Amino acid sequence: MSYRVIGKEVKRVDAVNKVTGKAKFTDDFFERDMLIGKVLRSPYAHAKIKNINVDKAKALEGVVEVLTYKDLPNIKYATAGHPYSLDPKHRDVADRTILTDKARHVGDSIAIVIAKDELIAEKALKLIEVDYEVLPFVLDPEKAMEPGAPIIHDDRPNNVISSVGQEFGNVDEDFKNADYVFTGEYETSVVQHCHLENHTAYAYMENDRIVIVSSTQIPHIARRIVAEALGLPWGKVRVIKPYIGGGFGNKQEVIVEPMVAAMTLAVNGRPVRYTMTREESFIATRTRHAMKFYMKTAVTKDHKLQAIHIKAISNNGAYASHGHSIIMSAISKFRPLYNFKSFKAEPKTVYTNLPSAGAMRGYGVPQIFFALESHLDDIAKKLNIDPIEFRMNNVIQAGHVDPISKLTVRTFGIPECIKKGKELIKWDEKQELYKNQTGEKRRGLGMACFSYFSGTYPVCLEVAGCRIAMNQDGSVQLMLGATEIGQGADTVFTQMAAEAIGIPVDMVHIISTQDTDVAPFDTGAYASRQTYITGAAVKQAAIEVKKQVLEIASRKTGLKVENLDIVDGKIIEVGLNRLICDISEIALEAFYDRIDSKPITSDTSVNVRTNAIAYGVSFAEVEVDMLTGQIEVLHLINVHDSGTIINPILAEGQVHGGVSMSLGAALSERLMFDERTGAPLNNNLLDYKLQTIMDTPNIEAHFVELPDPTGAFGQKSLGENPTISPAPAVRNAVLDATGVAFNKIPMNPQSVFEKFKEEGLL
Repeated sequence: MSYRVIGKEVKRVDAVNKVTGKAKFTDDFFERDMLIGKVLRSPYAHAKIKNINVDKAKALEGVVEVLTYKDLPNIKYATAGHPYSLDPKHRDVADRTILTDKARHVGDSIAIVIAKDELIAEKALKLIEVDYEVLPFVLDPEKAMEPGAPIIHDDRPNNVISSVGQEFGNVDEDFKNADYVFTGEYETSVVQHCHLENHTAYAYMENDRIVIVSSTQIPHIARRIVAEALGLPWGKVRVIKPYIGGGFGNKQEVIVEPMVAAMTLAVNGRPVRYTMTREESFIATRTRHAMKFYMKTAVTKDHKLQAIHIKAISNNGAYASHGHSIIMSAISKFRPLYNFKSFKAEPKTVYTNLPSAGAMRGYGVPQIFFALESHLDDIAKKLNIDPIEFRMNNVIQAGHVDPISKLTVRTFGIPECIKKGKELIKWDEKQELYKNQTGEKRRGLGMACFSYFSGTYPVCLEVAGCRIAMNQDGSVQLMLGATEIGQGADTVFTQMAAEAIGIPVDMVHIISTQDTDVAPFDTGAYASRQTYITGAAVKQAAIEVKKQVLEIASRKTGLKVENLDIVDGKIIEVGLNRLICDISEIALEAFYDRIDSKPITSDTSVNVRTNAIAYGVSFAEVEVDMLTGQIEVLHLINVHDSGTIINPILAEGQVHGGVSMSLGAALSERLMFDERTGAPLNNNLLDYKLQTIMDTPNIEAHFVELPDPTGAFGQKSLGENPTISPAPAVRNAVLDATGVAFNKIPMNPQSVFEKFKEEGLL
């Protein structure tokens, strides 16, 4: 289909504000007589509070209030941002209070100081006297499940949050009849989001309501969770979201908002701000789950995949957060890719005394695809066949229906993605070139595929709202509950509205700040859902606005509605392309007609009950220093099937950012903890080894556009997808270069050196 605005490289609507510093983030807002909150955090991984004395802290000049668990409601709540369910069985695990009387990880929240400034608050924290009963702790999830392990939550005596799995077909029979059976063990590490803007929020009372200004991905859900944590009616809380300095899922969690709400209540409604330090953000927000996978796969002699049996363990840390849903996402989202005859997954999500793991870009899927795509390369190597040929021999086809979710694959671009990536990286030519290397530096090629969804249906509700109001000049105001968190959502929604109405992009004025008192309901920015789900609401609202415009134009001209259209802000007669009038004339008539004045508006909500599955592939070329263990990625190509690409330049930016995150997880990033104390060893940006521009290889982003019929404009997800396949592609390239399989990431020089030594290569 031909579009006028969709598919064009439209400049970001927030670009000028952001590059000139005019964009206002949470910490750019101030209230008169603002107080500062600080949190006392546990130095122990596991400890009961026997006694806590805050008298000295309260006596310090400039301290307004000090709070402990005794001063707050003893209400357990869940911090995760899942949509609410009317069925109590499907609600999040409620396992924490705002402040605790039992620390479950180093950095757990013990007390709050509210003071006139930050320096006084910091001094007061040191005056709080806590008598801890230090308890045994456990950091490893397999040890946490052993008899006699420390119990982290009393209602989970084996520390297992959940062990619900899935299966279809007859796995035992298929293994029995298999020509080959392959096994493998793969592991990922704890990593952190490291968004530029730390968690920050402030709150104040307005009449008898709490107003929270927060850097959140989920303002409407944050409103509900704050009310739950404090035992208030939901309507007593208002959440305002300004510009956000990144989130990647970490702000899909309601972490600081209940704290600032409790603070303002404690000081009679005065405004109180709490901004985390970077060190706090590392251990008191959320991390990506470390996971371990035990894989067993049956293959026929003609190299067809038959059965796969996955045992998986997810290290969830001290609190449930999103809990078991992360690993359930992992075992679900890879299935619409390879044509397994039978499947069985036995996942366990386990409490440990580490900081809580939660949502992070990809929601468990980067972990399982590291395991699966590494496993498939290991199998291909043992069968002595080309890894691309092996995958192509086993992919599904369009029309495939998942046996468990019943989702239908309507567009499937993996063959085209593989073909394009293989040509771009010169796979055949370089495979021949890199054979039988013996030097100190060796090069290799690797690839990996992925599948991902465009929202959470059918597991969760997918609802989104959109409000469009036309101004007197024919331009429109676009208001959404969906959140721009840096990914470019506001720009693509602007393009969608402009396309559907028939006006230029600069005639769409999107309101970037969300306010739960004003914005339509939307569950927020997560699950790569917004372009697909909220896009449906934008199109529906825009079509309604266009319909109203053309009805007025029809009355004005006497022409039938179906003979009229809007093109570039002009009303035209279809077929003749004859100009009737400017859209501003219709807008003025709608506002000021003495007989039938009715401004043009649409307030729409959608409940999307479909899902579109996106696909892609990464190709990597690496050079490995056999003496130092240093891995250099020379070239990384990502090819995506994300349906219609709404804005190519924004899409390319998403890919570059996602690839960089995946390379960090593959090569350098790992949040480490002292096994003797449970304390973090590198919770700062100096010691935590993020990829820098100096580490960034030549990254290419390419797209295979197969419009999906369920997308408003044929679009599918893209936001999280680029983080999934680069890590296994790099791992497989290292295998190709050296013959050594690395089954745990990150593959930093130390671990690579030790593995080479273990394999007798040094």
